Amino acid sequence: MSLRCVYTDLDGTLLGAGASLFTDEEGNFSMSQARALEACARAGVEVVIMSGRRQVQVHEDARIIGQTSFIFEAGSAYSMDHEITLMTGDFEHEEGKTVVQQMEERGVPELLLGAFPGKLEFHEPWHLNREMSSLFRGEIDPAEANALLEEHGHGDLRLLDNGAIHRKMEGIEQAHCYHLVPRGVSKAGAVAAHARARGYALEETIAVGDSLEDLEVAPSVGRFFVVANGPEKDPGVREAIGRYPNATVTEARNGAGFYEAVVTSLMGAT
Repeated sequence: MSLRCVYTDLDGTLLGAGASLFTDEEGNFSMSQARALEACARAGVEVVIMSGRRQVQVHEDARIIGQTSFIFEAGSAYSMDHEITLMTGDFEHEEGKTVVQQMEERGVPELLLGAFPGKLEFHEPWHLNREMSSLFRGEIDPAEANALLEEHGHGDLRLLDNGAIHRKMEGIEQAHCYHLVPRGVSKAGAVAAHARARGYALEETIAVGDSLEDLEVAPSVGRFFVVANGPEKDPGVREAIGRYPNATVTEARNGAGFYEAVVTSLMGAT
C-alpha cells in the first residue's frame, strides 16, 4: 500500500540547529529536509507537523512547506484545511478563558514550580502567549508531577515530557521541555484523529520524532522513525523504543534522519 501521510515533529527532527529547515544538527547548511519534502510532494504525500509550539507558529511553518494541516501545542488541537479541532477531551472549558488562564487561576503552574525548586522553571520566553498548554523546562519525573496534580485535585491535567532541549540550566545536565495540558491531550490522539478525518489507513502513514511524547505516536501510525539524536540525548527514549514494535531508529540525525525515514518509506511502499 502506498504512503499517504508523514507526521513529523519540528525541533530536533525536521529542523536542525537554530530551528532552521536548512541546517543539520551542527549548524551546517543542509538540503536533506527540503529534498524529503520535495519527494513527498512528488508522490502526493501529505506532511503534517506535530509540535508543542503555539498555533500561530506552527501555522506559519506549515504554510512555508506548503501544507494545510498541522498539530499544535503538543496535540491540544489540530488544524485541517483551515478548520480547528480541539483535542482536550473531558476538560471543562470556561467561556471567554483559555486553558492556560484556567490553569493559572487554579494555581497549578505555581504548585509545580514550588514542588520542584531548581529543577523546573518556565521555558522563557516561549511560555508567553500560549492558550492550550503551559510550558516549562527542567529535569523532573513527569509521573511524580502527575501524582502531585492528582493529589491536589487537578486530575484533569497532566504534565508531559516533550523531549530534550538545547537550553542549559544550572545544575542540570540535560534539560527537557514539559507541557502542562488537559489530561486527554497527546500528539498520538491528534495524529489518530487527523488520520481518521482524512481517511488514511494505518499502513498508509508514518511518523518521525525524537522524544518520548513523539514515540507514543507509534501505535497511531503504520511505522514510526526515531531520529538518531533522540536516543543519543535521552536515555528514556532509548529504553522505551523496545515497547513499540513498529519503531525504528534512523542512522542519521535531525533532518537527515527525516530524509532517511521518508525515502525508506517511499521505496518500501507498494
